[in-house]
Amino acid sequence: MSITVLGAGAWGTALAIALAQRHNVLLWGRNPDTMAAAAAQRENAAYLPGFTLPDTLTVSADFAQAIAHVTTDAKASQSEALLIVASSVAGLRELAQQLQAFPIPNIVWLCKGFEESTRLLPHQIVRQVLGDAIPAAALSGPSFAQEVARGLPCALSVASVHAGLCEQVVAAVHGGNIRVYSTDDLVGVEVGGAVKNILAIATGVADGLGLGLNARAALITRGLAEITRLGVALGGRTETFMGLSGVGDLILTCTGDLSRNRRVGLGLAQGKPLASIVTELGHVAEGVRCAAAVRALAQECGVEMPITNAVAGVLFDGDSLRTVMELLLSRNPREEAA
Repeated sequence: MSITVLGAGAWGTALAIALAQRHNVLLWGRNPDTMAAAAAQRENAAYLPGFTLPDTLTVSADFAQAIAHVTTDAKASQSEALLIVASSVAGLRELAQQLQAFPIPNIVWLCKGFEESTRLLPHQIVRQVLGDAIPAAALSGPSFAQEVARGLPCALSVASVHAGLCEQVVAAVHGGNIRVYSTDDLVGVEVGGAVKNILAIATGVADGLGLGLNARAALITRGLAEITRLGVALGGRTETFMGLSGVGDLILTCTGDLSRNRRVGLGLAQGKPLASIVTELGHVAEGVRCAAAVRALAQECGVEMPITNAVAGVLFDGDSLRTVMELLLSRNPREEAA
């Protein structure tokens, strides 16, 4: 199968490495110098250092070449071509606009979050720019880039209303150490992938303040309730949040040392300014970008999300960590299932 991955960040590079073992893969990045260095050194030192790019993986900064890889080489059968967008949510709209000029066979995105200015989920951005005619899907789930690049096991969910595209993604990605499950609950998968990043910031704060494992478990559990309430209000299904893109991704991001969003929380607990934390990361922490959007959406939908509100208060309103924690602990208890 011919596969193009648009976006040479850590996750896009890791997935390209994994897929190049079995498919004809091209990895595109927008920075010509970075991609030239990656092609020459066979390593994406800027975003995924320490991992060798397979000789079978083509690396390019030529956008037309990247699209031709899945529109020309595989035009005899669209089922043998897959276009994967590995940008951040902030970069998704721009890439979709670039794709308007090409007859792309399909589009699958890896990004998780809400667009800051519009509060739209990725599938809503894609639909707004490219319409409904192009088969589209989200590929999500608990997956650290470094572990996927190392060939360690992981399981993902592909979500789409296009059953044929789900089957195609499973055929392409499922195999080796990667398992892929499919669903048509696109909203549920995307909400789970977005909101868990905010809750990972909260968990990082709690860990950084030394509040203990009991507090961590409580935050994760009550955080899952928040994800579920918002997801159902937006049209997702409750059972989706019990799966990989819900509780699975939440646990990984809240507890894993490789989690960028958790590291934001740890930095806040150390008293570091948010700007310096983000600079030190050197990568996007989607929880920071979508916290305000999720808080606003929850208010619009009448959904109670106290942990999310607390994180947004610390990030944007100058609320102190200790005060926020005290307010969370002093809230009146409610039914566990609520």
